[in-house]
Amino acid sequence: MPETLENHVRQFREERGWTQAQLAEEMGVSRKTVNTVENGIFSPSVIVALKFAAALGQPVDRLFELVPGAGD
Repeated sequence: MPETLENHVRQFREERGWTQAQLAEEMGVSRKTVNTVENGIFSPSVIVALKFAAALGQPVDRLFELVPGAGD
């Protein structure tokens, strides 16, 4: 099975005490973008991933990681 993209956006957002709307405003994206990325519905582009990293003060690889699929 192919890899999946796991993210820790919610964890770091909540550590800052931010709502999805506050993070979205900081990044210059919609709240829906934050929500769909947090819930694994949408995999962000490199630009959006870098915006998450800058807003949350974390390196991209702490926010997003590839997880091998079952049987790999």
